[in-house]
Amino acid sequence: MKLSVNERIRYQIFDGFGASGAWWAQVVGGWDEVDESGMSKRDRISQLLYNKENGIGLRTYRYNIGGGSAESGRGIYWDDARRAECFGSVGNYDFSRDANAVYMMRKAAEDGADEIILFVNSPVESLTKNGMAQLGKRQIFRTNLAKKNYDKFAQYCLDVTEHFVKEGLPIKYLSPVNEPLWIWNGGQEGCHYSPRQAGLVMKCVAEKLKTRPALKGVRLSGVENGDIRWFNKSYTREMLRHKSVRELVDSVDIHSYFINNVEVPFFNNRIGFLKRYRNWMDRRYPDVPVKMSEWTHMKGGRDAGMDSALETAKVIMEDISVLNVTSWQHWLACSPYDYCDGLIYLDFDNRTYSITKRYYVTGNFSKFIPFGAQRFEISTDCENIKTVGFINNGDCTVVFANFADKTEDFTADKDGVIYITDENRSLEKTEIRAGDKIILPARSVTTYIYRS
Repeated sequence: MKLSVNERIRYQIFDGFGASGAWWAQVVGGWDEVDESGMSKRDRISQLLYNKENGIGLRTYRYNIGGGSAESGRGIYWDDARRAECFGSVGNYDFSRDANAVYMMRKAAEDGADEIILFVNSPVESLTKNGMAQLGKRQIFRTNLAKKNYDKFAQYCLDVTEHFVKEGLPIKYLSPVNEPLWIWNGGQEGCHYSPRQAGLVMKCVAEKLKTRPALKGVRLSGVENGDIRWFNKSYTREMLRHKSVRELVDSVDIHSYFINNVEVPFFNNRIGFLKRYRNWMDRRYPDVPVKMSEWTHMKGGRDAGMDSALETAKVIMEDISVLNVTSWQHWLACSPYDYCDGLIYLDFDNRTYSITKRYYVTGNFSKFIPFGAQRFEISTDCENIKTVGFINNGDCTVVFANFADKTEDFTADKDGVIYITDENRSLEKTEIRAGDKIILPARSVTTYIYRS
């Protein structure tokens, strides 16, 4: 395999990797029994995710500001873990609520997460039109937040944000709108907004945020649309048309879900949609970076092996090299479901956890690509190999994904170290000398670190 490297051709500066605490932290935060690590299970899970030395060093923790369905019991939820607690109502707060999830947020910060994003699926139920954190069963494409309540919604979000900022947590972003395109009339908390409505909500929050001195360091993120194919340009345009929003967002945050449910070749070309959105952003908003704030496989059945791990690596590399994202975040950090998501699988009944190959493959990126690293030009002549490279103060990190059933290799130009994840290895470390052959095993992800 021939490797082509040009460290002088540079692209985006990267912030890091992350995952959310939604739907698991409010349970795992109560797992205080000690396991074989000598730590409580909840602390060990946090360490595995967010500690650089004893875990994979995720930088970003996403905390869900809940809508209150857990307290009210209203709505249609097939799993109670998808309900979320709230902190009361505007001006009448109880910050002892959601204690388990808050514990996991605090622990993530202790373990190394230096960026926390507070995101909202649904406004708190006391502000919604129907008194629920989702639409009614027969309601379709209606927003559940009346315009008269925009100010109160903004105040609620900012009051919660200020509480955690004053506690000393590294709250860097508030995301008041999440996946506004979808209907959200069952299954989880959520709120539909048209592009115009989403932009106006962001505008209202931005204007109130500017009046809060205690939140001077907090930025807005959004609007986190839910599929790379549908209406991203519309939501982006409506958000960025407001000057107050432009002053408080440093990126457009999107979700790169791509559900193959349309039997038309055009709609199944993921790379094509990434390229078109990237080109549109470069033309319209060349100074606004794009962040990928949520992705998972959207496939049923648990898969803890290399099939889903390689799919994860493929999507990470596509989003980084085609969409030029400056941050990449998983949806669930941990999953209790019979589903292909999460980096760690959970058994709520037995209070146990198990690690997936997705976890280790994510570590091939997150442990070794530091905050502030810049992507540089790198490619191979092998169609079965994808690669991305980053440089930071002369230290280079190159990640290779081999999707084929045969090995590939190249000659190392520099002394360094490699970390391999495949069916039999999990971030296995090997020292490398200049002139050595670096073997990329079949169906593997390899990280090569060297000094430029």
